[in-house]
Amino acid sequence: MITDAERKMQFLYTLRSKGVTDARVMQAMEEVDRAPFVTGLFSERAYEDTPLPIACGQTISQPSVVGLMTQALKVSARDKVLEIGTGSGYQAAILAKLARRVYTVDRHRRLVIEAKAIFEAHRLHNITAITSDGSFGVPDQAPFDKIIVTAAAEDPPSPLLAQLKIGGIMVLPVGQSDAVQSLIRVRKSETGLDYDELRSVRFVPLLEGLGKD
Repeated sequence: MITDAERKMQFLYTLRSKGVTDARVMQAMEEVDRAPFVTGLFSERAYEDTPLPIACGQTISQPSVVGLMTQALKVSARDKVLEIGTGSGYQAAILAKLARRVYTVDRHRRLVIEAKAIFEAHRLHNITAITSDGSFGVPDQAPFDKIIVTAAAEDPPSPLLAQLKIGGIMVLPVGQSDAVQSLIRVRKSETGLDYDELRSVRFVPLLEGLGKD
């Protein structure tokens, strides 16, 4: 019988083998147990490197993708970070270990309520979770040092680019369908925007408006 400690060791080994090598990111992913964010039938698969279904027709992302996106953001201890797409809350919890402040937005009220309960239970007091249309960001808290989007849009939403600080980084999937998406990193400078394509991914679409639940 494999113990939880062995599962976690395998989990961390898998992250490294997939390219998650930043020491601070690895430490955050070691500290944040994925198990509380995966419930019901799929709870036994919390340490697998695979996306899993959660409530409201959404998914919790593959841990290696979470790690690679977090690594690409280059979060520092003084950063204020905006996450679009709270989902289970797993990505926000990892960001909370790395940043000064995290604002996370989801269109599904139920997901925000459930994520808040986990944040509270794990004393992650530097996260503010909001039910809102994420495509508009959080203008009253802008600008942000870093922005991460965990749902795919055809192009980086202009309200989010406007809320990114000069010198800031945004990481997000872009693509017109769930079959063809690229994870990109956008750096904002005095002279404009620089884009890096990181890898192929598959995310749920970024939808406007609020969810029904």
